[in-house]
Amino acid sequence: MIENVNLKDTGFYILQTYNRRKKVISTTTMYLQVNAFHWNCGRLATSGQPTIESVPSRVVEGGSVLLIVRNPPENIIAFAWFKGMVVFKSQEVARYIIEKKSTVWGPAHSGKETLYRDGSLLLHGVTQKDSGFYTLAILRTDMRSEEAHVHLQVDPSHSLCCNPLTPFPLMIQPLPPYAVEGNDVLLYVHNLPEDLQGFAWYKSIYRGHVIKIVEYSSALYSLSWEPEYKPRGTMYKDGSLMLLNVTEEDAGMYELAILNKDFKIEEAYVKFHIYKNVTQPFVKISDTTVAGQRSVIFSCISPDTNISIRWIFNKKNLQLKERMTLSPTKCGLKIDPVKDEDAGEYQCEVFNRVSSKISPPVSLAIMNE
Repeated sequence: MIENVNLKDTGFYILQTYNRRKKVISTTTMYLQVNAFHWNCGRLATSGQPTIESVPSRVVEGGSVLLIVRNPPENIIAFAWFKGMVVFKSQEVARYIIEKKSTVWGPAHSGKETLYRDGSLLLHGVTQKDSGFYTLAILRTDMRSEEAHVHLQVDPSHSLCCNPLTPFPLMIQPLPPYAVEGNDVLLYVHNLPEDLQGFAWYKSIYRGHVIKIVEYSSALYSLSWEPEYKPRGTMYKDGSLMLLNVTEEDAGMYELAILNKDFKIEEAYVKFHIYKNVTQPFVKISDTTVAGQRSVIFSCISPDTNISIRWIFNKKNLQLKERMTLSPTKCGLKIDPVKDEDAGEYQCEVFNRVSSKISPPVSLAIMNE
């Protein structure tokens, strides 16, 4: 038992057990994270999982792409990026340690990456070798971890695409790119090869596991649907797939596998997000009347996930000062110490790709002692 912990107690603790001969029987390691305070806002572990959005959704060789972290948990110890679908030390690109505000580069670091404090990863000058899956691992202060995956699509450069001897690559485009729950989504296929033997659509679920949606055989002129998708799926001659009345469960990674005329398999991937219209948030304040040189904490409370948050002070976007601290997802705002100029009305705005809502105002008064 460690009583009255402070920030200096943060770190690794090792418990070793010995037998009578002084030989080590077991070694157990635990990391203790002590925070100045915990943010009482943001999503709970059960309210949704983190996701990764590729901006742009596909990038031309030589360009740059940002892998943005959506819906992260609060109270994070570290982010770590890996090349591939599995977390292997040899495939680690980089990790960011929150407490130390430092980046540690891994064996898979190529020198083209930039890792930001919110966990987002920027890749510069991408090549075909950068295509494929990337995994983000998030370590929380309760020592639990979460993972999210994204597939990076790197298209050939313009000069390569325009070479008549080079076939156009198989590509998939989600329409619309940002879907609203309850609407339809078309996974539009570009450059489907002719004289193919057949193709199949799959949805990725976890660590490379997939479930089949539909399969087409050219020889049999047959279309075989999985029961779950048949009532709300439509297949087109060009291989495009329409999903009707989508829900949040439909968001994620989809794969189109094609068996060409030479009996070789070609694959293409696409990922799309489902957004809900956000609900109005409200602001919780630790104290509406605060003495000068004390601190105050604002919390933006919203049941929605996959949202962004901005703070508003007296009807204008809040200009952050050195005395102000935002939580990792910006749901929490701490001012320490407060000054007379901080008195006024505070609001938060939550928004996503399809909607936004602003909270009712709360007032902060500064009392001079």
